[in-house]
Amino acid sequence: MWTKAIEDALGVTKRNIERFGDRFPHVSMGDEHYSLNNNTEWTAGFWSGILWLCSEYAEDSIYREQAVRTVRNFRTRMDHKIIFDHHDIGFLYSLSSKAQWILERDAAARHLTLEAADMLMKRWRESAGLIQAWGREGDPVNGGRIIIDCLLNLPLLLWASEQTGDPSYRRAAELHARKARRFLVRGDDSSYHTFYFDPATGEAIRGGTHQGYNDGSTWTRGQAWGIYGFALISRYLQSAEMLETAKRLGRYFVAHLPEDQVAYWDFNAPVGPDTKRDSSASAIAACGLLEIAGQLPADDPERRVFRGAAEASMKSLAENYSTQGAEDAEGLLKHGSYSVRGGDSPDDYTIWGDYYYLEALMRLERGIPGYWYER
Repeated sequence: MWTKAIEDALGVTKRNIERFGDRFPHVSMGDEHYSLNNNTEWTAGFWSGILWLCSEYAEDSIYREQAVRTVRNFRTRMDHKIIFDHHDIGFLYSLSSKAQWILERDAAARHLTLEAADMLMKRWRESAGLIQAWGREGDPVNGGRIIIDCLLNLPLLLWASEQTGDPSYRRAAELHARKARRFLVRGDDSSYHTFYFDPATGEAIRGGTHQGYNDGSTWTRGQAWGIYGFALISRYLQSAEMLETAKRLGRYFVAHLPEDQVAYWDFNAPVGPDTKRDSSASAIAACGLLEIAGQLPADDPERRVFRGAAEASMKSLAENYSTQGAEDAEGLLKHGSYSVRGGDSPDDYTIWGDYYYLEALMRLERGIPGYWYER
């Protein structure tokens, strides 16, 4: 099953190389065609990551050649400092230049990735003890704000610390992760999407949401970011505490899935015939569950539980939500949601959904874990 799904994804990606040229896909907007940009969105790295995954799997050089072209584009984005007022620098450069370093030991790609880590460090706010998610320093709304998505950007800093021996990267990542664990993860193992702190003191103000059903609900993609993020941080820090947090979030996610094992967009949204799914949330969660399973001893009964849950979701995604067999499809996964609450691509292709779907398939079929850490 996984082989067939991967080979179909390879075909879609090859056709997309011709369709997209040097532009980057973001989301579709109700028409099953990706909106394209010139590497200006926070999502651009996912296209690069898809290309690198395909290049690892297939002998066809077209994937590697296009992946390298995207890395050159990321060099240009860095040189011209194009839209970096956010924390998603890890998404951008872990799956592009860091992927090239991991696969090819390209020195220029390593240098570019370290520059990206330095750019992310500019968002560290010492007084508050956090990495500011959005906006410029001192922003009256976002100056002390974190969001759960940032957990997937922290591996960039942890990798940079390993590469350079500079503990400041690791310190910032660990302190932020501990603050996220304390304030974003609720006592029942659900999660806030975002949390506000006093930027001058770091004092907690309140939890909330930007894309979820309401401030107290559990946005499913946020929960998935938490599962995978804490699992990756556990790998870097060798932290039982972080791994247990990932497991808690994972158990909650799996326990609240509907019968077909693919998440609705928010676990607290009223479910009816028109309630939107978020296939991307389930793809991200599957990667996280597989990462957790990979860190557990072979005789740990939860290893099989977490892997089995990931396989069940991926089987449903491949059979019921993928575009397998549709030769004109531009996306790999249908029924992803960018922002249901905001009415922005609520039932569409999402390039991050496509990336994590393919990464999970590669994990299951070949043990290829993506580009979040050295192998």
